[in-house]
Amino acid sequence: MLMNGKDLLAVANANNFAVPAFNVSDHAMLNGIFEISEEKQAPVIIAIHPDELSHIGVDMLPSIIARAHRSSVPVTVHLDHGATYEQVLLAVKSGFTSVMIDGSILPFDENVAITKRVVDAAHAVGLSVEGELGTIGKTDNEAEDGTATIIYTDPEDAVTFVAATGVDSLAIAIGTCHGIYPPGMKAELKLDLLRRIKSKVGVPLVLHGGSNNPDAEIGESVTLGVNKINISSDIKVAYHDKMREVLADLGLREPNTIQPPCIAAMKVTAAQKIDLFQAAGKASLY
Repeated sequence: MLMNGKDLLAVANANNFAVPAFNVSDHAMLNGIFEISEEKQAPVIIAIHPDELSHIGVDMLPSIIARAHRSSVPVTVHLDHGATYEQVLLAVKSGFTSVMIDGSILPFDENVAITKRVVDAAHAVGLSVEGELGTIGKTDNEAEDGTATIIYTDPEDAVTFVAATGVDSLAIAIGTCHGIYPPGMKAELKLDLLRRIKSKVGVPLVLHGGSNNPDAEIGESVTLGVNKINISSDIKVAYHDKMREVLADLGLREPNTIQPPCIAAMKVTAAQKIDLFQAAGKASLY
């Protein structure tokens, strides 16, 4: 069942769970995410970053949308970290049902302006919009972009931002980083800050950089009101680590030999996230 992000996350917000947003970068990963979401009867967001879209191509979108329509669980197809108005328009044209405009590195007024422009365009055609206030850290060049120093979301600014832009959900910065944390680097989420933001902001809250964080902190963030958590690196590591292992047999060449074990490994990781986010079985609420 294909739906927009506003309707999908409204149910999560009302019922205190988080929908996983899994970033996919090939068709095998896509199929595996659909399979595990249906097995767990969990709503799911298929997230595609502009870099991933440049890899799979917009011609893959009709296939993703068709699979979402056939799915037994609620599905949103979401542009992750759109950086420009033009990227968002391409996503709208291509069939995404939700878009993110990330103006987080811009001055506050400029972030408001571009986010409001995207909201006006997306809402005109029934799509939902996620904005971002504050910045996510970065661990390496393989990760999505981020900043060397995290700028934490100010609760009062969040209230102003939501009112001025009309966004349907808000990505906040409480201490996460994109990518896999290197040795010696430890994430520490400011859960008290999350409490303060949640008490002031009515739209669903989003946590980016959800991979490689302590389960206890991520689980607590769900309890405290996060309704969407992005997972990219964790499922890609599981998928490609298994692929490296499989390809140690130099005689293998057929995708139906190589990829199924990789999909299975990724599904184990994705299932653990679904359970951690309290999303298992929640498809019945839609």
